[in-house]
Amino acid sequence: MKHAWIFVFLPILVSVGPSHAQAQRVYRVGSLNTGEQFARSFDGFKSRMAELGYVEGRNVRYDFRNAKGSDEILLKLAHQLAQDKVDLIVTTSTTATVAAAKATADTNIPVVFLSSGNAQILVKSFASSGSNLAGISSASMEITGKRFELLRELAPWVKRIAVFNNPAGVNYQSIVTEVGEAARKLGYSVREIKTTSLEEIARAVPTVTRQVADSIFTPPDSLVTEAIELVVQQSIKERLPVITSLAANVSKGCLATYAADYVSLGRQGAALVDKIFKGIKPADLPVEFPEKLNLVINLKTAKAIGLKVPKEILLRADEVIE
Repeated sequence: MKHAWIFVFLPILVSVGPSHAQAQRVYRVGSLNTGEQFARSFDGFKSRMAELGYVEGRNVRYDFRNAKGSDEILLKLAHQLAQDKVDLIVTTSTTATVAAAKATADTNIPVVFLSSGNAQILVKSFASSGSNLAGISSASMEITGKRFELLRELAPWVKRIAVFNNPAGVNYQSIVTEVGEAARKLGYSVREIKTTSLEEIARAVPTVTRQVADSIFTPPDSLVTEAIELVVQQSIKERLPVITSLAANVSKGCLATYAADYVSLGRQGAALVDKIFKGIKPADLPVEFPEKLNLVINLKTAKAIGLKVPKEILLRADEVIE
């Protein structure tokens, strides 16, 4: 009987051992960001990760890095995360993803982008990245035309759009192409304002007056977004409507946007990370897209620039800031 009991219990001990070890693993997740405007996506990410069983302080640890609009600092932070050998890096913009991809090129560290306004430059195809990248396209570039149509509904007198753009940014050429095509379809003329630093933006902003433009568009560029308060101040002074590419910028005073909800994108990204932690390779995960685009309107800003928002637009809006 003694031999029988030994024979019965050994398999149980063997089977329990690995499961116990697995439960004790603490995943290290690096978060690489270009600015605070993307914090909502990481909030959604952490919330969904907790629902999936990844509890901060118990079996997952987050290392949050913010470059605050500096591409040079961003690349340094990306290399730091790679050198620290984190288990995975999540990014919240195209610019941050490019930096993370460069830093992890010679490693096996997966990179998951929680949002990218220009995902086509990151991956081999939407079916497969062909690399260590996986993630979600925010479709920000593709819906520039939809945003310009919104501008026409809100301010039908607009003919000239000033566009702040960063020639050094990873999205630059895509922005030029998408803005140009969307403007031509609706008969808008575009005045591009090229800036490559916060200092240049600060000098350029006061030149955007009613004499040179009827409205402003801020594209998905981390540098431009970092200076959004300056743009908003000038727009209110000159009573110019600002259409933006980020919902967070509407909260900061831009007039309106069509954009993905960044909390939802973060939650989608958490599901991808869970799959990777369970053994699926990033290259085997197709790029995902937002489940919904939100119409966001800032009524306080509309009042400040003397614009009356049509009732039918307010009824369609997913979020109205008052």
